[in-house]
Amino acid sequence: MTDGREGGGAGGAGTVRSRLPREWVAAALRRERAKAGLSLSELAKRAGVAKSTLSQLEAATGNPGIETLWALAVGLGVPFSVLVESPAPEVTVIRAGQGPTMHAEHASYAGTLLSAGPAGVRRDIYHGAMEPGSARESDPHIPGSMEHLIVSTGRLLAGPRDETVELSAGDYMSYRGDVPHLYEALTPGTTFVLIMQHN
Repeated sequence: MTDGREGGGAGGAGTVRSRLPREWVAAALRRERAKAGLSLSELAKRAGVAKSTLSQLEAATGNPGIETLWALAVGLGVPFSVLVESPAPEVTVIRAGQGPTMHAEHASYAGTLLSAGPAGVRRDIYHGAMEPGSARESDPHIPGSMEHLIVSTGRLLAGPRDETVELSAGDYMSYRGDVPHLYEALTPGTTFVLIMQHN
C-alpha cells in the first residue's frame, strides 16, 4: 500500500496524532536502526517505505501512520511498542482517552499503548477502539508473535484472515500474530484490550 506508507497530512485520520510525540518515534528509529547496523536505504527497502519518508521520520518531521510504523518494526525485527513507547515512571496511570494513540489509515481503528514489555518480558498491552466500516487489515508481525484479545464493549470480528471469529463483550481469543490478520467492528463503540506477546 504505497499511499499508506508515504506518511500523511498533519492531523489526518491516518497519522499518529500529537499525543505521540514525533521525537519519541524519531529517537527510537535512529536507535534501533543503529543497533541493527542498517543504513536508511536498507531499512526503507526492508520495510517497503520510501527512503525520504524514513528520513523525515528520523528527523521528527514526518507523520507516520500505524501501518508505516508496523512495517518499520518488522523491518527492524523489533516489537511495535519499541518505536512508540516513552520512558515509564515506577507508577503509571493512563486515564481513559489519554496515552500514545495511533490511528489506522484505512479503517476506523485507534490503538493506545498501555504498557510495553520491559526487558526480558516481551509483551505489550493496548486498548483498542473501533467503529463499523472498513476492517483493519494487519500484516504479519515479527515471527513468534501471539495476540490475546478481550472484547470490552460491542462486537468484533477478529483473527487470522481465514479463521476470523465473531466476539462479544467479555469474550477472549488468542491467535498467531505472525500471519495476516484483521479486526472489524460489528457495532458502534466497540472497544477491546489487545495483549501482544513476542517470543
